[in-house]
Amino acid sequence: MNSIANKIIETRKIKGLSQEELAEQSKISLRTLQRIENNENNPRGKTLSLICNTLDLNLEGLLSTNRSQPFKITTKFFDFFFLAVANLILVALLGFMTIDSQANFNSRFAMVLLSILIPLFIVNFTPNMSSTERLLKFGFGSLLYFIATLSIAGFVTGFLSGLFLCMLINLSMLYFGSQLIHKK
Repeated sequence: MNSIANKIIETRKIKGLSQEELAEQSKISLRTLQRIENNENNPRGKTLSLICNTLDLNLEGLLSTNRSQPFKITTKFFDFFFLAVANLILVALLGFMTIDSQANFNSRFAMVLLSILIPLFIVNFTPNMSSTERLLKFGFGSLLYFIATLSIAGFVTGFLSGLFLCMLINLSMLYFGSQLIHKK
């Protein structure tokens, strides 16, 4: 069954309407509605518009969810893959520019700046995401790297190199950055 039919049935039941009541209020025939819900035919523009108006559904949203259905799993996989790669790159930069034996004051200062600017860039391009969701999606690499650094190099090395400071700044900017950028 396609998602348009599912959404119509689901919304009709939530609103407590029978097929007869929905058909009457939408000014379409009962048989047309039954064919749509049974996935025997796809509703045309006017019929779908009448049903959406009666059920208070967003027509564009209903049509777009129907088109994107086959790509949902693939999209989620690529989203997860991108997030994992982005987190790995960010923590690799943190480690390389701070804890590396060749790191000097300039590289550590640059990493502090990047720990501010990269999360602000992320916050700017994810305005509809909550702070907690952003922290979990883009900050999990820092949390894992913090635990790995504690267990391998120890707290003193992580603290004196500036790595923990950069991680703290990074995570803070991911969480509180929307309040800095989107002040009203």
